[in-house]
Amino acid sequence: MIPPARSFVWAKPARNYTPRGSLPLQTEQPVRQDSEYERHGVANLLLAIEPLRGWRKGRVTDRRTKRDFAEQLRQRAEEDDPHARRIVLVVDNLNTHGPGALYEASAPEEAHRLAARFEWHYTPEHGSWLNIAECELLVPARRCVDRRIPDKQTLIREVAAWQKRRNQARVKVVWQFTTADARIKLRRLYPVIKEQDLT
Repeated sequence: MIPPARSFVWAKPARNYTPRGSLPLQTEQPVRQDSEYERHGVANLLLAIEPLRGWRKGRVTDRRTKRDFAEQLRQRAEEDDPHARRIVLVVDNLNTHGPGALYEASAPEEAHRLAARFEWHYTPEHGSWLNIAECELLVPARRCVDRRIPDKQTLIREVAAWQKRRNQARVKVVWQFTTADARIKLRRLYPVIKEQDLT
């Protein structure tokens, strides 16, 4: 359960932007914000993080497709860490998160070359909270996108500023969840072997 020194993990929450506004004021009532909004778009934030190095890279996309995922992997392998022979990748079980995404976005030879650079690991089903990237995404959710974002360009600027601050500070993720803890906390995910009386 402890990630290798050069592993990175992946996540992808969607963000809506552009609210309708505040509700009309009435006497002796505090200002209220209408939770209903007029949707002018949705953006996805793809996040790669090396938890022990204190490095992360966020990318805002219009959609959450295999091609978007493949492009993030390509950037990771060729631009962010071009000299790494093997990159440990931890992802959740989303249908876009697999080697097939590379084959959909690239020629077979190129896809095979990229796929071979990654060592694929998946978080347990219904256990995405184990994904360190999901935990790391709580930080921008609380600090820079904790309000309604008016447009995609603002979201891109906010994510870039958050990423720059965290990377400059080399904020690491201290992961203390052990295999022994997992066997207790996740016992419902482990198979139960019952002895049968065959007499």
